[in-house]
Amino acid sequence: MEQKYDYFSESDIEFLLDRIKQGDKEAFMKLVNSYQQKVFALTYSMVREREDALDLVQESFLRLYEKINSYRPGENFNAWLMQIVRNLTIDFLRRKKVRKSDSLETLDLEREDLSAKNEDPARFNPGEMIYRAASKLPERQRLVFILHHLEELKYEEIAARLKISEGTVKSLHFKAIRKMRELLGPQLGGEQ
Repeated sequence: MEQKYDYFSESDIEFLLDRIKQGDKEAFMKLVNSYQQKVFALTYSMVREREDALDLVQESFLRLYEKINSYRPGENFNAWLMQIVRNLTIDFLRRKKVRKSDSLETLDLEREDLSAKNEDPARFNPGEMIYRAASKLPERQRLVFILHHLEELKYEEIAARLKISEGTVKSLHFKAIRKMRELLGPQLGGEQ
């Protein structure tokens, strides 16, 4: 997947969305190319499996296309898109949890830990290390961490979205950062 970080201004987004509503496939592809890496980062941080994350990226953009008429002009497009992605990913995880027994989940986690210890140092991927560490955070801390660092929401926006106080958001974020340092310190050669 090619990395793209050229996000659009609000007026550009409005223009692209209007074009997409009129059936302009090129406008849709511009939007996909611009946001696919960010969508992948969110899905991967939640599901921790590359193939599942890639499937969810495709499904997310299909859902965006289906729901394009529910986007209200002037709304924060990034937040709207990430909400679609988060909802699809949560639904996926619920379905997966129902299908998978606890013993298989434990086996997968053990296999993942073993493979992480035997990784080739030439394939060092700090982004993947961060996603892996974030996946080990307690659910509320992980959600605050993702919303703040991947979706780039401010504390007050996170508080409103999660319907908790801003102080609670700050506390969860502080605990998440402290835990991330503990998890990543040994891997990056720092203190634990």
